[in-house]
Amino acid sequence: MSVLPDPQDDNDLVYRQRRPVRLWHWLNAFAVVVMLMSGLMIFNAHPRLYWGQYGANREAPWLEIGSTDTAGFLRLGPVTIPTTGVLGLSGGEARAFPALVTIPSGYDLAAARQWHFAFAWLLVVPGIAFWLWGFAVRHVQRDLAPTRAELAPRNLWQDIKDHARLRFHTGEAARRYNILQKLSYVGVIFGLLPAMVLTGLTMSPGIDAAWPWLLDLFGGRQSARSIHFICASALVGFIVVHLAMVLLAGPLNEVRSIITGWYRLPRDEAPRVEEAA
Repeated sequence: MSVLPDPQDDNDLVYRQRRPVRLWHWLNAFAVVVMLMSGLMIFNAHPRLYWGQYGANREAPWLEIGSTDTAGFLRLGPVTIPTTGVLGLSGGEARAFPALVTIPSGYDLAAARQWHFAFAWLLVVPGIAFWLWGFAVRHVQRDLAPTRAELAPRNLWQDIKDHARLRFHTGEAARRYNILQKLSYVGVIFGLLPAMVLTGLTMSPGIDAAWPWLLDLFGGRQSARSIHFICASALVGFIVVHLAMVLLAGPLNEVRSIITGWYRLPRDEAPRVEEAA
């Protein structure tokens, strides 16, 4: 029995996700999860972030996750937030992020770096291949690039309101990415991921020796580390929202689309009345 549905048996079924998109999605998801978890273990070795070049030698941290004898805390600038049981101190162990979300689960900086650097190749090489393919077949220009009409404040605001009300596109409109999806995907693919790669390279003394312009670009190694952490946090936020939208829009249909490519267009429950221009 075929795993793929026959589009001739259902007029609402469309082939929405091409194979390179699906393959890159799952490779990227796997690599990002491992890199985030190993990155948290690396952060645990020095759970403070600075701006500039020298860090703890000359600057005060703008972010710190730590603990006293009895309590964990998150310090963001002058604000200190108790985080006992979650950050700083969890399970009776003093560590910035708990074992549940780090690779390895026990403290091992060397192993965490090996995991991080190994999976960086799985992030970067397929990512560059996806870029080249996306531009070559015009997937980026046709499917991801927002149009001028979509970026019009009125249309953009309407799409934001529709999402806030959980009114997702139906019918033929669901065949394409909406403007919020386009902006999110373009921001991640051409913004967050490249920034994470470049700032990660900036933290390498060997790369700095070969490409000293990276230090100038990001304002120093410690600034690069801070930007790296901020981008990773933004990526976690994107993943959380992305998964929430999948659940709200219909997880079976959405997951089938990114596994097989076939997507069932949601039907309009009632005719929509267009607003007067």
